[in-house]
This record gives sequence, C-alpha cells and structure tokens, in this order.
Amino acid sequence: MLKIKLSMRGKRNQRTFRIIVAEAQSKRDGKYIDELGFWNPHTEEFKVDKKKLKKWLSNGAQLTQGTKKLLADQKIAT
Repeated sequence: MLKIKLSMRGKRNQRTFRIIVAEAQSKRDGKYIDELGFWNPHTEEFKVDKKKLKKWLSNGAQLTQGTKKLLADQKIAT
C-alpha cells in the first residue's frame, strides 16, 4: 500500500520536510517513489505539486495523519 507522508531533512532545530509517496512499511527517511513538495515550518513556506497529488490519490495512495492535517491547514482540497 502506498502512503503520502512527510520525510524529515535538515539539522536538529532546523528541520524541513519533504512530502513524498512511499510504501507504507518503508522507513520515514528511506527510499521513496515520488516527491510531491516540501514544507518549512520555520518560515511557513509550503509548496506542493497539486497535479501529482491528485494523480497519486486517484491511483490509490493514502494520506498519513500528518499530511492530511498539513494539507487541511493549507486549505488544499483532497
């Protein structure tokens, strides 16, 4: 099963996150299939490719709890 989830990057206290598509059982920062965007919580910078997101959701990928909340906060319809 595929999941759309957050992957951490950066140093301690300077984390940024990538929004990725990966297997549900894969490690958080391990291999992934596709990168959809990123989120920087320090500057509130957020970017996601909406076409890719809709494509993966229509192909059966599911959002994790964290990505679902993040997309809802950014007012992106899923």
